[in-house]
Amino acid sequence: MNTSNPSKASSARSRQKSATNADSLSTLSVSPQAPILVDGQNRVVIGNISPEIDGGRFPIKAIPGDVIAVEADIFADGHDYLSARLLYKQAGDTTWIETAMTLLGNDRWGASFVVERQGLCLYTIEGWVDHLASWQHEIHLKVADGQHISSELQAGAHYVDGLIRRAGGDLAEKQKGKKGAAENPDLTALREMAALFRDKARYDEAVSVAESDQFTFFANRYPERQHPTRYARELGVDVDRAQAGFSTWYCLFPRSAAREEGAHGTFRNVEALLPRIAGMGFDVLYLPPIHPIGTAHRKGKNNSVICQPGEPGVPYGIGSAEGGHDAIHPELGTVEDFKHLIAIAANYGMEVAMDLAIQCSPDHPWATEHPDWFKKRPDGSIQYAENPPKKYQDIYPVYFETEDWQNLWNELKRVLLVWASWGVRIVRVDNPHTKPFAFWEWIIAEVKKEFPDMLFLAEAFTKPKVMQQLAKAGFAHSYTYFTWRNNKAELEEYMTELTQGEMRHYFRPNFWPTTHDINPPSLQTGHEPQFLIRYFLAATLSSNYGIYGPSFELMEHTPFPGKEEFLNSEKYEIRYWNWEKTNKLTYLISLVNRIRKENAALQTTNNLTFCTVNDDAIMAYLKVSGNNKLIVVVNTDAYQRRAAMVQVPIWQLGIAHDQPYTVHDLLTGAYYTWQGESNYVELDPYVLPMHILRIEI
Repeated sequence: MNTSNPSKASSARSRQKSATNADSLSTLSVSPQAPILVDGQNRVVIGNISPEIDGGRFPIKAIPGDVIAVEADIFADGHDYLSARLLYKQAGDTTWIETAMTLLGNDRWGASFVVERQGLCLYTIEGWVDHLASWQHEIHLKVADGQHISSELQAGAHYVDGLIRRAGGDLAEKQKGKKGAAENPDLTALREMAALFRDKARYDEAVSVAESDQFTFFANRYPERQHPTRYARELGVDVDRAQAGFSTWYCLFPRSAAREEGAHGTFRNVEALLPRIAGMGFDVLYLPPIHPIGTAHRKGKNNSVICQPGEPGVPYGIGSAEGGHDAIHPELGTVEDFKHLIAIAANYGMEVAMDLAIQCSPDHPWATEHPDWFKKRPDGSIQYAENPPKKYQDIYPVYFETEDWQNLWNELKRVLLVWASWGVRIVRVDNPHTKPFAFWEWIIAEVKKEFPDMLFLAEAFTKPKVMQQLAKAGFAHSYTYFTWRNNKAELEEYMTELTQGEMRHYFRPNFWPTTHDINPPSLQTGHEPQFLIRYFLAATLSSNYGIYGPSFELMEHTPFPGKEEFLNSEKYEIRYWNWEKTNKLTYLISLVNRIRKENAALQTTNNLTFCTVNDDAIMAYLKVSGNNKLIVVVNTDAYQRRAAMVQVPIWQLGIAHDQPYTVHDLLTGAYYTWQGESNYVELDPYVLPMHILRIEI
């Protein structure tokens, strides 16, 4: 027979159930795989942060001095007022720097901070219900309604007690009388305020202070962060050195640097060209592979599978008995000669960029020492590279799915560290989209641990998401589709994508009109105005751009039949260039590079605003940096003179509608007086199809 008291048993079961439920509140689960910790006293929600790349998986990019504008949705239940702070610090620092966030509207908050030095910077957001602001708002409402608020003033006194504690009042009491102790001067005013709120005889004065800006000031300076919500992640800013944000590249093959026709160029020949290249305003000298070239299946002129005696082979067929990726092609010079070139280039304000092509000639030491690093056919032979219909019989692609992948990765890291020991700090990577993303994320981070000023350029012309993922993985610069964006509509659409969407936070475009691999259809006619226009667009739309050296300067354009490649390509033969020759294009290049260096507005890519123009070929865009304000105008029609009205967004420039202003053409030196929004331009491609107009009010 059960003699227990059923009511007591029920009560015990109830208490047990309540305890279980209380315990479970600390861990709620949105799914069996994703438990989340919950503090039931946190009321603020923080979400939809911008910038935040892939949920914080990747950092955004910046250079020292950049302003990082952060926004987020911040809200809570009920009608209480909120406060929020943007927190930021250099990775490794123990203390966060804070700045107040401002309500922008519709629960959207914003604030900004400046990144000051190279390295990883972190930021996050903290928000809380602002009981002091809510209390003051309640005071405003009740006073306006004629209510008596003595009770509310007593509550306010307790809030001020908290302000005193946070201002260091408790510490001041403990240190009172100690030699050298200094009290926060705010404490006197706060103690007087607390006493005033408690003094019923001074009611009117207390009400006035409760509603005052003084109370608001102290409440903001010493906020009461009761149950604050910290955003779940610390987000990153990868701060590269200034060269990542503004650079001007010149590509040349060292073996074509000789001044004598038929001679093989050397690093010393390249040194002799530095005054000319630096004098044109370039600060990065990019060299295709400079390693020993294999002889097995060596390609001949125009990619012929038959190599004639004396033909030099393709620099991308890397490796021979003389060494691989950590060796120098002996006809160019020695490692010491290369280091000397780097040092002399630095004297001219230039850096030397090397080309990382992860592929091998059949003669490369890796082919015999690490055969597992290459994909094999069923018969055991190594598969050469193919991109149908193209065949690269002189190249073995590296097989990243090898079981020995860890040793492969470490060897490639070793190669880059060797280059860094030579003085190289910029690496252009050939076809990175054919290697794993995880590899790039790892190796870039590993190299930058030892050489944080190393920069990587991704030479990837492939699917958009693949190019974007490479940029997220750590590439400081990225090749783009600019080469194939020709008319006004295409260019404006593409630039809007690059500079207005999420890509602007992590994808740094590097514009090239041509490369040693690509001879685009737009330039295959050799029409001089088209070369002028394509160069000018690259140099003024993007703060980072490059040209394929003497080939582009001399407007080489003859295509290999049916292809976007050059006939008699320099990849397959040594070319002789007339380094003394100049023309209209070389003059424009030198002039624009000088203007770029003198005008900060051209040293940033994302400060772009397109102007409305009543012509489908004339582009106009505004670029502003502080007081440096430029209007760039270009006729994209290389065959016809065009005239149009440019609509200048004068409200963005602080110019009144009836206020005349001067625009100075930095290309010609001419001055024009403009007024209002709509102004006339006329550009003849056979004279000069562009303006760089500096606004000088």
